[in-house]
Amino acid sequence: MRITKKWSLTLTVVLLLSLLATACGGKKEEATKVRIGEVTRSLFYAPEYVALSQGFFKEEGLDVELTTTPGGDKTMTALLSNTIDVALVGSETSIYVSQQGSDDPVINFAQLTQTDGTFLVARKKPNNFDWNSLKGSVFLGQRKGGMPQMAGEFTLKKHGIDPQKDLQLIQNIDFANIVTAYASGTGEYVQLFEPQASIVEQEGKGYVVASFGVESGHLPYTVFMAKQSFMKANPGTIQKFANAIQKAQLWVAAKSVDEITEAVKPYFQDIDVAIIKNVVKRYKDQGSFATDGIVDEAEWNNLLDVMTKAGELKEKVAWSKLVDNSYAEKAKANVK
Repeated sequence: MRITKKWSLTLTVVLLLSLLATACGGKKEEATKVRIGEVTRSLFYAPEYVALSQGFFKEEGLDVELTTTPGGDKTMTALLSNTIDVALVGSETSIYVSQQGSDDPVINFAQLTQTDGTFLVARKKPNNFDWNSLKGSVFLGQRKGGMPQMAGEFTLKKHGIDPQKDLQLIQNIDFANIVTAYASGTGEYVQLFEPQASIVEQEGKGYVVASFGVESGHLPYTVFMAKQSFMKANPGTIQKFANAIQKAQLWVAAKSVDEITEAVKPYFQDIDVAIIKNVVKRYKDQGSFATDGIVDEAEWNNLLDVMTKAGELKEKVAWSKLVDNSYAEKAKANVK
């Protein structure tokens, strides 16, 4: 068959376009936008920032918008009002919503932290710390009904201390003002998150003497959750999200404290790098960062026990009702 100059030119153009398309990988799918609302900006959530800084969300085709909405109640309000798609907050908030009789329950689908993240700080450094030294003291605690306070009270009771009778419990100070109150002389002991605990130590105003995370055991402490309706409408997006978090969790488990610090420090530019390293090491050493997103039933039951002893649980809510592990399980099986 004779090929004319016209056909030869056409074939050349088609071939060039084909090669160009191959080189460019074809047309890229548009990334799916997901709005995350985190309850606070915290080094406790290091794997979340790793998922962002290392591009794991982008690898899954997600365009993540992260906002901080201080307070569990505000974060949950944002989720219920569709201001955000996914909330990073304590599992107890999903239980509170369920107790109010919601017809669109909030479902826990990917766990990020598996212990409490607070520490007991003493004004004076003891030679040998004994929990009984808290009896008769002034104790500056966390907000009533929140997981830090419940885990704190659970630990005190575990050591034979009645928070309402054996010490003067202060819990009416806003979270943001607790460190200032302690630094100004309020309380002999205080329950603090990081990096505040390390900063107080660095300034010589107090000393970390115990970990409420170690004492209260494994809990679904901070979990990514979404409304059931959103998850049913967007199962592919939820799976991609769970995959990205699993990648980040494996990365954090495998990397050194220095490498993790480098990955998260862009999100904590006002904090000294030495403090970031200390905090990351402390949380990593005590196993606070979950290595997968699965919320197991034993953890859930421990949470219910903590809430019951704090008087915050009307009735036990079944693990199967508010937890969907299918996405985390698939991510764990497929992400290596």
